[in-house]
Amino acid sequence: MLLRLRVSLPDRPGGLGQVAKALGTLGADILQVTVLERETGRAVDDFTVSWPGQVTPAEARERLSAVPGLRVEGVWTTKEVPGSALDYDLLSHVVAEPGRGLATLVDALPGLCGAEWSLAVADGAVRHASLAAPDTFELPAPPPRAVAVDARELRLMLLPVLDHDMHLVVARAAEGPVFHRAEIERAVRIVDVVAKLAARTTA
Repeated sequence: MLLRLRVSLPDRPGGLGQVAKALGTLGADILQVTVLERETGRAVDDFTVSWPGQVTPAEARERLSAVPGLRVEGVWTTKEVPGSALDYDLLSHVVAEPGRGLATLVDALPGLCGAEWSLAVADGAVRHASLAAPDTFELPAPPPRAVAVDARELRLMLLPVLDHDMHLVVARAAEGPVFHRAEIERAVRIVDVVAKLAARTTA
């Protein structure tokens, strides 16, 4: 089983090694580590791990919480295989068929963002939805810039596409953490490139 784990730990030498040792003791194989921030004496890192057998996010969280100084911010299943070039694959598809650029982006965002589903909303209606996305979605007051929203049952990222009068919604299961600003910044860059490519077909 592939899991993503977001942890906060003291930013000092040996901190990552301590987490790696704990994961190894639990039988998890670390496939990728992504550093999200290093501030105020703590570090926030994402680990993608292969966990033997079936383990629930709650079980993984409980086992890791025993590490001194470690805070588990989220544990959730993922389909993103480390080493895959999803960003480049997406842009290749958009360049080949820019007229479907935004629809292609919506389909790709769950994999790019470690999320469950995504959709595009315009004029109060869902214009395109990925697999597992709802048929309807009531967008809160549309934000002028990308933001993370901690809903009761979902973690949401709202991404305005102003040139297209549209908002993209990316949803992560509640077991995962709120979208980090590094994740939002990455998504904004990708959306900007895709939106510009798609705009060329309507110019």
